[in-house]
Amino acid sequence: MSQNEAKRQKDASRRALPHRYSIYGNALKQHLAARLLEAGHQLTDFGAHEPQPDDDYPDYVIPLSQAVASGKLDRGLAVCGSGVGAAVCANKVKGVRACLIEDHFSARQGVEDDNLNVLCLGGRTEGPELAWDLVQAFLAAKFSQAHRHQRRLLKITELEGR
Repeated sequence: MSQNEAKRQKDASRRALPHRYSIYGNALKQHLAARLLEAGHQLTDFGAHEPQPDDDYPDYVIPLSQAVASGKLDRGLAVCGSGVGAAVCANKVKGVRACLIEDHFSARQGVEDDNLNVLCLGGRTEGPELAWDLVQAFLAAKFSQAHRHQRRLLKITELEGR
């Protein structure tokens, strides 16, 4: 195993990736959790563990987002029916940069340029293989630290203090 591969595996095993649960996202959540565990990731599950018709995504997305914002977790994964509500909710927590992602480029670029720390997916809108590809791209990406990206993030962070 190369040094880079060993470092990548070590970095991956340190990540705790939470999952958001919804009655509509359960199948995708279970699929991704199994794949992530198989790949050596640690998981923290913030969701209900049995589908309930009266589940409300903020009950799970808020604690997930707070854990990411506080640094208890490196990144988060929020799965709900469309991913939209989870993204809206997660972005209300100071320090969270969440986005509904539906393509490989954005999953990578969102981290590299915008320091995305919560990936939102739709259990009704994304198949398991696409979702797995997006999660892998999200986790493998690193923030570039480029001056222009830091400058832009500072402007966004200043909005949170207003």
